[in-house]
Amino acid sequence: MEPANDSIASPTTFLLMGIPGLEHMHVWIGIPFCSMYLVAVVGNLTILAVVRAERSLHEPMFLFLCMLSLTDLVLSTSTLPRMLCLFWFGAHEIAFDACLAQMFFIHSFTAMESGFFLAMAIDRYVAICDPLHHATILTHSRLAKMGAAVLLRGVAFFSPHPILLKQLPYCRTHIIAHTYCEFMAVVKLACEDTRATKRYSLSVASVIGSSDGFFIALSYVLILRAVFRLPSREASLKALGTCGSHVCVILVFYSTAVFTFLTHRFGHNVAPQVHIFIANMYLLVPPFLNPIVYGVRTKKIRDHVLDFIRVKTADL
Repeated sequence: MEPANDSIASPTTFLLMGIPGLEHMHVWIGIPFCSMYLVAVVGNLTILAVVRAERSLHEPMFLFLCMLSLTDLVLSTSTLPRMLCLFWFGAHEIAFDACLAQMFFIHSFTAMESGFFLAMAIDRYVAICDPLHHATILTHSRLAKMGAAVLLRGVAFFSPHPILLKQLPYCRTHIIAHTYCEFMAVVKLACEDTRATKRYSLSVASVIGSSDGFFIALSYVLILRAVFRLPSREASLKALGTCGSHVCVILVFYSTAVFTFLTHRFGHNVAPQVHIFIANMYLLVPPFLNPIVYGVRTKKIRDHVLDFIRVKTADL
């Protein structure tokens, strides 16, 4: 009987179901997901390469953008390739430790994404509201400290997730009704009281999300107030256009995050396929949109990419 108990306490594998009720559509759903992933990888790698090559772009805005791009690459790569294997090749089985590792990367890097959105909002606030002191306030050493703080916060708050789940016994089904190893989807499989574990996860997510969201909103309110006071109408419209696109990306990120959080907390009547689809968008859309909004719409990056393409085309 001892081997049976060990296998129950520490399962070797889980089975990812995918999107319940839409199994027959998995192949087709994988096509836009793969397209978004390719755009995310190419776009974020392009931003990193351009900023690294051009010393003129070693400014706070672009350095924070590089941190965000690295986060997006890790976040999307930790989920999409495995998800596409599930959709296209029916690879439902995932090792228990691999599942816990994926969970850690998803939740910790999602928290980092939120933190870098806040850091970029602070940068925009200083750049617009106190432009004369921008370089002295956001020095490279302060940028490094802010980046390290965001990184450590994500690791510190979400390292307990896999540790807690590793200690739980799993005597129910090993089928995860999801496309990836989400914390709440896995913890439901445990056969003991997990209310304290669930409360910890929801509390951490709500505190990080609400605090970051509040300070981001405050930053953009102060930015808008400063923009409307600019003497030049052209400068006001340019600043509004830049801030507007940034706000749209942030709203997509936080609206899907809030929907996922509320579904876990209150939305027991929400159809599983709706919840899982929104949860996928929560991980897929920001890495896909960030290079477009922060890269393509940023003139300095766009000009350097176009110059590179012209040079390569001329060489051919």
